[in-house]
Amino acid sequence: MPKKHIATPTRTKEILAKYKFSFKKSLGQNFLVDVNILENIIKHAGIDKDTGAIEIGPGIGALTEQLAIHADKVVAYEIDQRLLPILKDTLQDYSNIDIVHQDILESDVADTIKMNFRPDQAVSIVANLPYYITTPILMKLLREKLPVDSLTVMIQKEVAERMAAKPNSKSYGSLTIAVQYYTQAEVVMNVPKSVFMPQPNVDSSILQLVTREKPPVHVENEDYFFNIVQACFAQRRKTLRNNLTSHFKGTYDKETITHMLDDIGIDGIRRGESLDMGEFALLANGFYHAVN
Repeated sequence: MPKKHIATPTRTKEILAKYKFSFKKSLGQNFLVDVNILENIIKHAGIDKDTGAIEIGPGIGALTEQLAIHADKVVAYEIDQRLLPILKDTLQDYSNIDIVHQDILESDVADTIKMNFRPDQAVSIVANLPYYITTPILMKLLREKLPVDSLTVMIQKEVAERMAAKPNSKSYGSLTIAVQYYTQAEVVMNVPKSVFMPQPNVDSSILQLVTREKPPVHVENEDYFFNIVQACFAQRRKTLRNNLTSHFKGTYDKETITHMLDDIGIDGIRRGESLDMGEFALLANGFYHAVN
C-alpha cells in the first residue's frame, strides 16, 4: 500500500525537510495539504479508471497522487527541475504517471495527448494552477482546441468569478467572453487559504470548464471578435461608442461609429458589461463587414 497521503501538513513538511526544498515565489508555488479538497476536485472533474488526466504544476505530487489513484493514466507538466527527484520519490508507488519536465506555455499538448492516450479516450485537464500565470495558461489551452472534455482548475477566486460571470455583473468582462466562447464555465467550489502551504494572500476557487463542441455564436473572424470585445471593455465606465471611437482613432470618427452601431442595431450609449455574447458577435461581425 502507498504511504500516507502526500496532501497532509505533516507529510508535506517531512518531504520539504527531507529535500531542503524552498518555495519559489516566482513560480507561484502553494502546495495543497487537504486530501478532502483534492478528492472533491477529482469528483467534480469526473475522473474514473477510463479517464486520461493532464496536470499542470504537480509540485510534490499531492494532486498527482489522487489522480493516479482514480484515473487510467496521468501526465503531469512540471517546470521546476528541483521537484523532479521529489516527484520520483513521492510517486514511486504509482506506475501510471508520466512527469514531463516542460513549460506548459511552450508545450505541444495536443501531441502529448496523442502519444499518451487512446484516440477514443476521455481526457481531462486537472490542476492547481500558479495564480500569476493562470490566464495565459488557460487561454493557450482553450485556443488550441484540444481534444479534452473539461478543465477543472484551482485558481484565484476573483479570476474564477470573472471567467464564470454573467452579463451586467462587476466580474463580467473580456476574459469572461474569451473563456465562455470555448467552454461552459462554473465555479463549483470555494477553497480557504488555510489548506495551502505556504498560505497564499488570496482565496481560491475550483473552476470547471466544460469544452463546447462548437462556439455558442458564429463569428466571421475569431481574432477580430476578441479584439472588438477587448475594445468595448477598454474603459469599463465608458460607453460602447466612446470605447470604439478610441479603438478606431484615426480610422473612424465618433459620428461614423454611431452610424455603424445604429446599422448593427446596438445602442452606442450602452456599456460593454450589458452585452451578452450574441450581441458581441453581432457587433464584431457588423464592424468586420463594414471595414473589410
